[in-house]
Order: sequence, then C-alpha cells, then structure tokens
Amino acid sequence: MSSPVTVNILGKEYQIACPEEEKEALIASAGMVHDNMEKIRQSGKVVGVDRIAVMAALNIAHELIQFQHDEGHDLEKINNKISQLKERVSAFLDEDRQLEL
Repeated sequence: MSSPVTVNILGKEYQIACPEEEKEALIASAGMVHDNMEKIRQSGKVVGVDRIAVMAALNIAHELIQFQHDEGHDLEKINNKISQLKERVSAFLDEDRQLEL
C-alpha cells in the first residue's frame, strides 16, 4: 500500500507516493538530491533551479556508473578482507585453545 511521503529539496516540499517498505530509502534519496543540489547552488557556478537539478542528476548518475564499474574490483577487495579476517579469527581461536590446554 502506498502512502504519501513529504520530502524537502532546496526549500520546496514534494509529496511522493511510496510503499511503506521503501519510505526510508526515499527519504535518504531526497536527502542525497538536496545535498547535491545545495552544494552546486553554493558553488555559484550554476544559476537556476532547473540547471542545478540537471547537474545534480548528472553527478548522481556519474557516481552510480562509477560504482557499477568498480563493483567487480571492490568485490575482490571485500573478499580478500573477509579472508584476512577469517585467518585472524582462526589464529586467535587456535591461540586461545592452546592456552586452555
């Protein structure tokens, strides 16, 4: 069931229909858009809310594309880190067992 959620972006309120389970993600997304647009507006290089919105959309899309592109590399780093942590935990447990004997 969708219910309206009110978000504020650059001082303007928007009501958006949203399923209850996606409410937090919508609020976080609106916060990200607001922060990005505010940063662009404060730079003074872009004038007009419509242009600021387009620049913010391009910035966010660029970040998403970078994330998607780097995902495979990051996944490898995460798996390596997990392996290192497993080894450290195993070494600690082995050391703890030796102390009990």
